[in-house]
Amino acid sequence: MISEPTGGGLATALRGWRTRRRVSQLELAARAGTTQRHLSFIESGRSAPGRSMIIRLAESLEVPIRERNDLLLAAGFAPVYPRTDLDDPRLAPIRTALARILDGHLPYPAVVVDRHGDLALANTAFHVLTAGVAPHLLEPPISVPRVLLHPQGLASRIVNLDAWAWHIVDRVHAESVRNPDDRLRSLAAELSGLAPPRPRDSPDHLGFAVPLRLRPPDPADDRELTLITTLTHFGTATDVTVAELRLEAFLPADQETGAMLAELHRA
Repeated sequence: MISEPTGGGLATALRGWRTRRRVSQLELAARAGTTQRHLSFIESGRSAPGRSMIIRLAESLEVPIRERNDLLLAAGFAPVYPRTDLDDPRLAPIRTALARILDGHLPYPAVVVDRHGDLALANTAFHVLTAGVAPHLLEPPISVPRVLLHPQGLASRIVNLDAWAWHIVDRVHAESVRNPDDRLRSLAAELSGLAPPRPRDSPDHLGFAVPLRLRPPDPADDRELTLITTLTHFGTATDVTVAELRLEAFLPADQETGAMLAELHRA
């Protein structure tokens, strides 16, 4: 179908995503199984693609499924990806699976967060680790990055705050750039204000993705926990809520930390 150039709506959004992903028209056309000429017509507003083509282009650009719905709406199609509340009975199997993973991770802390870093689920070890955090930081919606870096959160107990804070800030900022979102941009700015000055690079600098060195909740305990983190997400989800969930697990980086976490969990 050929139409007059519009330069707006779907055409503008699609060009924006392609530019953001730094993908050429030729490369995107090859990924999506179309021609560069056809893609050029779509991006100039001269051609109106069908729903399946929009979905193929979005998949090829790794557009989050929430924003794929936006692309479909911009082209005049109804959204195809549902957005179900996590407490909806239809997602009971998902909640059950996540609860089993969280419990199976004990005595190590683990949380499930949404796209903005707000807490969706947590195991008891995480609540043990956050003992003593200011109550207002633990009122829903609980922002896990804010809990970690706020002076009344865990920041005062993080031994390597200068390096580790920027690991968090840079991760949130990178996500806000890769998948633009006003709340993420605002959170990144807030966290930047909470973080200490960025450390200067040294010849042996390995970046800010360093282990988290954390003192236990008891001020009288002068030991130190050394934790590394892993991030897991659903790779085949077609529901917006499920697709945006992230499981973040904290693992002991040494035997001493593992023993301390087991001790804290028992206590």
